Amino acid sequence: MISRMKAKARPRATERRGAARETINRRAHYVAGLGALPRDCMVIDISEGGARLFSDTALPDSFTLILSGDATQTRRDCRVVWRLGGECGVAFVAPASG
Repeated sequence: MISRMKAKARPRATERRGAARETINRRAHYVAGLGALPRDCMVIDISEGGARLFSDTALPDSFTLILSGDATQTRRDCRVVWRLGGECGVAFVAPASG
């Protein structure tokens, strides 16, 4: 006799973010400080409170992220909260300006 096994549902991991993230995969720039030249990075996903970025170069602990849209440019001051290889998670430390 063949016994049938029921699949057990696994509980989902608890979401720790305060806001849902939107995947955008958009090129952006970051500026490390006054007088520094903008460097390229990629915004993987973004929310009201932060973003996940990818960069070929090491991002500083704090910087200004510059996002360009169709007709606007938004600047967000950022603080790195985690790093993993070329990716990092940042928290926005001030309201959007642009």
